[in-house]
Amino acid sequence: MKSAGILGIGHYVPERVLTNFDMEKIVDTNDEWIRTRTGIEERRIASDDMDTTDLAYEAAVNALEDANVSAEDLDLILIATVTGETLFPSVGNRLQNRLGATNAASMDLAAACAGFMYGMISASQFIQTGAYKNILIVGVEKLSKITDWEDRNTCVLFGDGAGAAVMGPVSEGKGVLSFELGSDGSGASYLYQNQGEFLQMNGREVFKFAVRQMPESSMKVLEKAGLTKEEVDFLVPHQANIRIMEAARQRLEIPEEKMATSVKRYGNTSSASIPIALSENVKNGKIKDNDVVVLVGFGGGLTWGAVALRYGV
Repeated sequence: MKSAGILGIGHYVPERVLTNFDMEKIVDTNDEWIRTRTGIEERRIASDDMDTTDLAYEAAVNALEDANVSAEDLDLILIATVTGETLFPSVGNRLQNRLGATNAASMDLAAACAGFMYGMISASQFIQTGAYKNILIVGVEKLSKITDWEDRNTCVLFGDGAGAAVMGPVSEGKGVLSFELGSDGSGASYLYQNQGEFLQMNGREVFKFAVRQMPESSMKVLEKAGLTKEEVDFLVPHQANIRIMEAARQRLEIPEEKMATSVKRYGNTSSASIPIALSENVKNGKIKDNDVVVLVGFGGGLTWGAVALRYGV
């Protein structure tokens, strides 16, 4: 069976920055309250004329360039999103056409903030069996369009953006080493969006779930891969809340400088959160060839997923 890994990566965030001080003018909140409880200082908001597929396109082009793979060489496009323009056609369909990926099949996956994990693992199965060679996965959200800007408990949390990876066959011992995916529909009422309505969240229940699940899933994928926590070079958790992320980091006993913390600049970008953070830390040199990286996310559903990955081709 072939090994499946990341051939190239990229991300994109909109230009408009919305700071905590800007939020003070919109709802009854303040910078200190937001920072101390979430770690968020600012977030990016897409313009009215930029929708989900536009964000996905920018990240996808960056990833394809980084992988040195042409759109025509893609076999499959997987989009992790809960904010597509329409129920159908999918963002995947729209992006396939926009990229000119004439040989690619496409579909969207809806697993909220764990969506990119579901996309990566789905892609790795196609690659490992030899069915497909080059697969583009994009985690993308325009959460600003389903955010209630009068609800101070949720509107301070979310932002827009996209992260993308091209996956394909890699050297033996590289790529995906192990994974865990999970689902618990009994928690559906904790984080959801009714059709055509705003995102709703029970912050207390989501927090309790996440601080348990993130460290647990991280440890499980290490165990499955036959690795110890001492062998982890970098942790990329879903960028939802610094306190939840810290719970995972402390359980793995990883120093602060070895954990991605883009939440302060981008807020919670749901499906885009992990690939944006991964892309940034590859590009700034914090994640290097042969590093063992743990990716872990959780989201509405409730859903969760984790991957142990040896980076490089």
